[in-house]
Amino acid sequence: MLENQQEDFNQQDELFEHYSFTAGKGQEPLRVDKFLMNFIENATRNKIQQAAKGGNIYVNGHAVKSNHKVKANDQVKVLFEHPPHEYLLTPEDIPLDIVYEDDELLVVNKPAGMVVHPGHGNYSGTLINALIFHFDNLPLNSNERPGLVHRIDKDTSGLLVVAKTENALSHLSKQFFHKTSEREYMALVWGDLKEDQGVVEGHIGRHPKNRLQMAVFPDGDQGKEAVTHYKVLERFGYVTLVSCRLETGRTHQIRAHMKFVGHTLFNDERYGGDKILKGTTFTKYKQFVENCFSILPRQALHAKTLGFEHPVSGKFLRFETPLPEDMEKCLEKWRQYSKHQDL
Repeated sequence: MLENQQEDFNQQDELFEHYSFTAGKGQEPLRVDKFLMNFIENATRNKIQQAAKGGNIYVNGHAVKSNHKVKANDQVKVLFEHPPHEYLLTPEDIPLDIVYEDDELLVVNKPAGMVVHPGHGNYSGTLINALIFHFDNLPLNSNERPGLVHRIDKDTSGLLVVAKTENALSHLSKQFFHKTSEREYMALVWGDLKEDQGVVEGHIGRHPKNRLQMAVFPDGDQGKEAVTHYKVLERFGYVTLVSCRLETGRTHQIRAHMKFVGHTLFNDERYGGDKILKGTTFTKYKQFVENCFSILPRQALHAKTLGFEHPVSGKFLRFETPLPEDMEKCLEKWRQYSKHQDL
């Protein structure tokens, strides 16, 4: 028995870690294949079972079968003989919409649908693949990702700053960490906000049951501090256009915070905004909303303004980019609709 355990640990040392999860304190016993289905995006039960069959799934350091029950506080890892694809970066000739560039940095306007860096299920066509094609010797951040100072979600459009030198990477990263950078987003959310402006505060961390979502922990017992300032720009009755200014930059911050206050982002599939959350039961209205969803087939979120101090000149730079066509068309439909409705 002890020999088998030692063999497991020795084998583990020779493999590359692709995923690592710790089961929560309240985790009821659950088959490891079902457990991993909740945590890994785009994974199929069959693929997970094949990985277990191949001896690639470990619980607390031991290879397990797919029917092994995961319990509270268990450490679950998926290990393979090859390194994760996200570290095998390939330059790709993908055009970039560069808003500003100098010797130290560049500001890019990212289209919706483009992933920022390679990860599970998205190993090509990312912003990183494009950057390493167009620029040599970009500095590596703490996650070994060339030039990246911050990121925005795949289906969020808008501005990102990319560092071209070690000095710029260090300087800009500190600004984001110390909350001196300026970031403003435009978001279309479900519902009619009571106040014209306000602040959402609540720690943000991984959802205990659905790892693909972030959750808000208002008591601050989990996650990291997160603060979002919002201001109403236009009211359309059933939906509202808001400006969101980030004081912190947590994963899915605006998406999680707006859902937490009862105003999920319009067409945000991951957080339930792709359903009709406000409005009438009339078939005409349902058809109208579905038309809006097809015009804007993603969450209605755009990183509109980005400001930071230049790492060499010390001058504060501020960049703005207009709303992309899909979001603008969707807003125009809501403008016309709200004009003709007694909301």
